[in-house]
Amino acid sequence: GDNNKLDWTESQVFTDGLIQDRGYFDVRMDFSDHLEGEVRIKAEDPLDILIDPDAKEWDPKTWDEVFKTRWMTTDEIEELYGQKKADKLRVIAENGSSYGMDSIEYEEQRYGDTNSNLEYSGSTSPDIPEEVGAVRAIRVIERQHRKLVNCQFFVDDFTGDMREVPYGWSKQKRNKFAKDYELGVIEKLVKKVKWTVTADKVVLHDDWSPYSDFTIVPYFPYWRRGKPFGMVRNLLSPQEQLNKISSQELHIVNTTANSGWMVESGSLVGMTADDLEEHGAETGLVLEYNRGSSLPAKIPPNTIPTGLDRIAGKAAFNVKEISGIGDSMLGTDKPEVSGVAIRAKQERGALMIQVPLDNLTKTRQYLAENILGLIQRFYTEERVIQVTNEEDPMKPREPMMINQMTPEGIVVNDLTIGEYDVIVSTAPARDNFDDIQFAQALELKQMGVPIPDDVIIEYSNLQRKNELARRIRVMTGQEPPTPEEAEIMKFQAEAQIRQIQLTIAQLEAEVIRTQSEAQLNTAKAQDIAQIDPQIQIAKLQAELQMKREELLVRQQLSADTNEVRKIQSETQAAVKMATEAMKQ
Repeated sequence: GDNNKLDWTESQVFTDGLIQDRGYFDVRMDFSDHLEGEVRIKAEDPLDILIDPDAKEWDPKTWDEVFKTRWMTTDEIEELYGQKKADKLRVIAENGSSYGMDSIEYEEQRYGDTNSNLEYSGSTSPDIPEEVGAVRAIRVIERQHRKLVNCQFFVDDFTGDMREVPYGWSKQKRNKFAKDYELGVIEKLVKKVKWTVTADKVVLHDDWSPYSDFTIVPYFPYWRRGKPFGMVRNLLSPQEQLNKISSQELHIVNTTANSGWMVESGSLVGMTADDLEEHGAETGLVLEYNRGSSLPAKIPPNTIPTGLDRIAGKAAFNVKEISGIGDSMLGTDKPEVSGVAIRAKQERGALMIQVPLDNLTKTRQYLAENILGLIQRFYTEERVIQVTNEEDPMKPREPMMINQMTPEGIVVNDLTIGEYDVIVSTAPARDNFDDIQFAQALELKQMGVPIPDDVIIEYSNLQRKNELARRIRVMTGQEPPTPEEAEIMKFQAEAQIRQIQLTIAQLEAEVIRTQSEAQLNTAKAQDIAQIDPQIQIAKLQAELQMKREELLVRQQLSADTNEVRKIQSETQAAVKMATEAMKQ
């Protein structure tokens, strides 16, 4: 997914489906970056793909054919299909004997009147061949279609499982393989995909497809018995109605803004009624009329019909109603509406667009099945893939060797054998999902549920939350520290022990000094004051005992920590050895 930028590609396909009724993935092997090939996923222009007109089901496995058309230069054709094919097309283009302008596009050699001599069809040549420039592009039509053919299959007599004999195997190789693995061989009439590529009158390629299915994976927001349509199509008529009403309102305002003048005959000075009609709407107009004549007055304009604005409001409401995107989902609800009510409206509004989202999940399922088929068919050599460890809170990526051959001749992690289930699960956008999880984790923590602190931090939006969560796990003993951190923690523990030892020594010296002073005072005077030094000595001895006990606890804790770290290191080493042994 990361190698193909699948998130962005899927977003483009989804947008194509909503606007243009259909979107398409193209899934095939790409050998430009890897000698053995890698799975490449691209988004195709919906206008370039033509599906089977007789298709009634969504699944491409039920289609009989699919077309892909595109414009390519002669250099691109030569790169993919060879120089001989490209030279044939160059000759056809130079002779003007092509199928027409929709087949070959020329570069213009003159200015203006571009279609005067190029509007020809069939095998008719242009009127003036010298005016036809170089070939700009040639339409290439790629057709994938199914044909009935007799194929041979290996059969496991015990399980009944069948696998097709690889294309190109000789009879001797096939029989030897069947004998070595005690398999039967049967012949069966099946449909296989054939790949035919043409450009004008030249067949560029015509052979069996290297893939078991079509490379096109469709997305349709809505699909009804072979008729796909998107969300925008349903909004065209309401939007046209709204545009018409808005245009009508603008027309009425423009026509009534300058409604005319009422003037007494012969009352204007230096201006006739025709001049007033022509210049009466100008800015800064000055009118001079005869003394005693009636004042020229503007004719009051007609008001806009009261029902026109209500029709415009209904048209705007129809757009929201049909699309299912209301004010709550747009965040434009009135301020007096409560947050709980807005949330309920948003959840109900999501039901209106549930069908396009469910169909997107269906497309993901077909896409994953196609990728699985390519991996099992083409990933036959040793490769290193990255596997995410979901059990680790940090979710690190660990390398894993697939199709690894052991010295005993056993293939470990062989992806080419077996059958796999494809399960597609969906989740909200990452930011929204983390916010929801963070709020729920905090709420459960406040209710007394023992949720670890590192889990809460991982759902937060802190910049270095992963490092902070790891430090908390190290502090709580859930994760062994790095060697550098272990040395620092050991040094800190030893420093604390030395500090306690120094405090004990100071307390012992203070006790001795206090006892000496008490004896001296006793010798000087035998009175009630001698009780105070005895109390002070008792306090110091109690504090000294507490520090000694704290020292013992610190030393025991340091020893236990070292023992736990030793056990964790031994456990990790054993797990690593066991994992390596299982891989072999």
